[in-house]
This record gives sequence, structure tokens and C-alpha cells, in this order.
Amino acid sequence: MDAITTLFPVFIMLALGLLSRIKSFITYEQKEGVNAIVFNILFPIMVFNLLFTSHISTSAIGIVAYVFVAFIFAMIVGHFLSFLTGRKIAHISPYLLTSVEGGNVALPLYTSIVGMSYATNTVIFDLAASMIVFVTIPILIARQSSGDTNIKNLIKEMLSNSFLIAVILGVSLNLLGFHNMLSSTQFYNVYTNTMSMITGPIVGMILFIIGYNLKLDLETLPSLIKLVLLRVVIYVIVITGFFILFPDLMADKIYMIAVIIYFLSPTGFAVPMLIQPITNEKDQDFMAAFISLFMVVTLIVYTGVVLFIM
Repeated sequence: MDAITTLFPVFIMLALGLLSRIKSFITYEQKEGVNAIVFNILFPIMVFNLLFTSHISTSAIGIVAYVFVAFIFAMIVGHFLSFLTGRKIAHISPYLLTSVEGGNVALPLYTSIVGMSYATNTVIFDLAASMIVFVTIPILIARQSSGDTNIKNLIKEMLSNSFLIAVILGVSLNLLGFHNMLSSTQFYNVYTNTMSMITGPIVGMILFIIGYNLKLDLETLPSLIKLVLLRVVIYVIVITGFFILFPDLMADKIYMIAVIIYFLSPTGFAVPMLIQPITNEKDQDFMAAFISLFMVVTLIVYTGVVLFIM
């Protein structure tokens, strides 16, 4: 029942987006307007808040570093094996193999099994995912979408990137202790309520957009299946790496479940929006179908964990 509680709202928002396109409730231009609001305004604020309020522990550096390297590894593998899924999506397939939707899929599913007291097990992974999604990918996209590869211009574009600015500010103010200072004042509730108001609609809007873009083209089905299988293989390797590098942690069944569920969850919902400068409408349709199809894989994994591990 906990899985249904977590996933039913996700599929409802996907369905509303799909219905809005089929019934023409929302035009393509209007959908792109929603995209712009989320991408240009709300998301950078959410990134700042995530990093500003996170507890960054030095003991977790090894795990964060490994997960970061794992995501880079996935992207590199996707680049060199892009021929498997075809030339038409070779420019986007590596990005779909990196990052995980932790906060809205992996975390709720994991805590529905073990309880909220163990939530930090997957949140640590999200620190690495945040660096990939909100720093690495925007930098790569800026370079890929720019006709001028001049290093000076590239650095200038990177430093003016709203996501990178949000990351730098969030981490810097966190490490300088501003979050602890703010949390001890009467203005902290004002801050948290404001951030809740700003970031609250983001997930629903992203899911709506993914649903709007959802078109299962039989022509792209073989590519979808190959990319899903490639992502599964990559993250099975990553999970195996946890057993090799962190055997003591993986000996704990509760921690092992966190690793399995997290890394077999779908691509981060934000990725299709972040790589929008290099995509077209067909690419967006493919990405929406890919994320939706991988949700099925995640549900199968979740069911297997509940039945055979717990």
C-alpha cells in the first residue's frame, strides 16, 4: 500500500499531462512556457535550497565521490555505446543514463520499506547526483549547444549559468555556517515557508510536462528497450562496486536495500529539461517514454526487494 501511496500521484500527474496533449487542453507553446518557468526560475532556487540546507558530513565524502564517479562512468559508457540505440538519439542517450530521481521515487519507496529514520542513506547519494545534474550536465550542454568552443567564452557562459551560481551560493553559505545561524533565529520559519511555496509546484509541473511529451512511437521502441537494458546493466555494475568498496556497509541489509532501490530508479525528472537546448520535440517524446518505461523496472525491483530481501 505504501508503494501505491508513493507512485499513484506520480502516474496521475503523468496522465494529466498526457490527457492535456491528447485533448488539446494545453498547446505546445503553453507547455514550453511552463518549462521556462520551472527551468529558469524555480529550479535554481530549489538547487540553492537543497545545498544550503543539506548536512554535508566529511565521513560521507568517499561514498559521494564513488557515486559521482559512477554517474560519470554511466555517461561515458552511454557515449561510446550510443550506436546501440541509434544515431537519432545519440546526442541525448548518455544523459539519460546518468543521475537518479532520488527525492520523488527512490526515497519514498525506500522509506516505505525501512522507515524515515534511514532516509539519509539515499540522501547522501543525491549530493553526488546534484553535482552531476546541476553542474556537470549544464556545463556539457552549454558547450554542446554553443557554436563557439573558445575556452574564455565557455568559462564566461558557465559562470553565468543560473544552476552553477545556485550551487556555488548554496554550498558556500552552508559551509560558512549561515544555515545554522539562520535556523537559530525567528526568521527560519519564514525562510522554510517561502521555499516550500516556491519549490512545492516543481515536481508536479515536471511530471505534467513528462506526461505531455509521452508518445510511444513503435519506431523508437527498440531503442527504448536497449537503453533501458543498458541502464540496468550499468547500475548493476555500480551496485556490485558498493559490495567491493564498502563491504561493511553492504553487510547491513537496510543499507543494501537503499543502494539497490536507488540505483535502479529512473533518470532524474529534471534531466529532460536541463538538456532541452540540444533537443527537439521527438527527443522530448523519447525521454518521456524512457522515464515512464523505467518506472516499470523500478516497480519490479521494489516488489522483488519486498518479497525476497525483507
